[in-house]
Amino acid sequence: MDTWAYADTVPGPLLEARAGDLLRITLDNQLPADTTIHWHGIALNNAADGVPGMTQNTVLPGGRFLYEFAVPDPGTYFFHPHVGVQLDRGLYAPLIVTDPAEPGRYDSEWVVVLDDWVDGTGRTPDQILRDLTTNPSGTPGGMGGMDHSGMGNPPFGDAGDVAHPHFLINGALPGAPVSYRGTPGERLRIRIINAASDTIFAVALGGHQMTVTHSDGFAVQPHDTPALYVGMGERYDVIVTLADGVFALVAKPWGKNGQALAVVRSGSGTNPPADIVLTELSGPILQGTDLHPAEASRLPDRASDARVDLRLGGQMNPYVWTLNGAPFGQNSPLTVAEGQRLQIDVTNATMMSHPLHLHGHTFALPNGLRKDTVLIPPMGTTTLHLDATNPGDWAVHCHNIYHAEAGMMIALQYLQG
Repeated sequence: MDTWAYADTVPGPLLEARAGDLLRITLDNQLPADTTIHWHGIALNNAADGVPGMTQNTVLPGGRFLYEFAVPDPGTYFFHPHVGVQLDRGLYAPLIVTDPAEPGRYDSEWVVVLDDWVDGTGRTPDQILRDLTTNPSGTPGGMGGMDHSGMGNPPFGDAGDVAHPHFLINGALPGAPVSYRGTPGERLRIRIINAASDTIFAVALGGHQMTVTHSDGFAVQPHDTPALYVGMGERYDVIVTLADGVFALVAKPWGKNGQALAVVRSGSGTNPPADIVLTELSGPILQGTDLHPAEASRLPDRASDARVDLRLGGQMNPYVWTLNGAPFGQNSPLTVAEGQRLQIDVTNATMMSHPLHLHGHTFALPNGLRKDTVLIPPMGTTTLHLDATNPGDWAVHCHNIYHAEAGMMIALQYLQG
């Protein structure tokens, strides 16, 4: 399938750094369109954040742009464009920031990148967005093939807006899956990244329990589960002790047909079929908001200095998604003064879950969990707290890329003086 990619691979090449490192990365744009790179989850300097019209101009075809930034926090991150719906091509890659002082307690480490896929199958993401915005109820790019079987009924509402024909793990289709190799008894750290544009996944490794240790880069109180949900833009680290045999690593899309598959081999046996049904996905599945932070991940106790409201709205027809009652460019920025503890009271007034992502910062949920991307359930409310220690103009948006492009974004601006 033809697509766009970083260095001609999907996902793009893994970037690794240590906490505190200064990175200097040059984007050489050989695409037929303008682009940028956003370093998802990194609390970097504002000029390197990659948001057109807010932190930089787009990089023209044939142009180059130097991104220079420090990586302050260890964790699992990734990078992707922040132009149009380019994320729904092959333009994404993992960025892993390690902490030399962190005790390993594992033998090996794998990176697992999840994706929903349509590019190169006869339609492009741009064509799908155009159809959604001109005729959402009748477009073949709109949702179809809803399938809630075998996954309970979590409060995610409508599954999404795009009927992606394929789901991938590390760029591979279930019929020709990526194969991981290990040894029985080996203790693995698996870093899971959801780079999809429109899909929430439930992830499980057949025959195994997973222990969740990190959410969006920050340590949590270890939580054992057979399966967990991963929203668009979220990242989770899990620990698994390998059994002996051949096992299916499955990412099942919420409310859509099909699944993504990888093979984990630690002994003899045949590969699982592409449509294998895991029992781990038929019982309770962990939602990230049920996790609790490790003590070292908590924000310091402090009262809020300022409070703002953030209301998520929109609909399919006409295809417009909003924050605080208007699409981006027509809504008024959220404001904060440097040094303040800001409280953001979030209300989702729609029947879909929205993965809300904040650039340049992390926030704390009411239970103290630290994240930069969180699934807000239909008609749900939550409160986010952040410390305003990174001046600049920052994007806050839904990480369903079609919603963001249809207006579900707002600016967070630091007040001057």
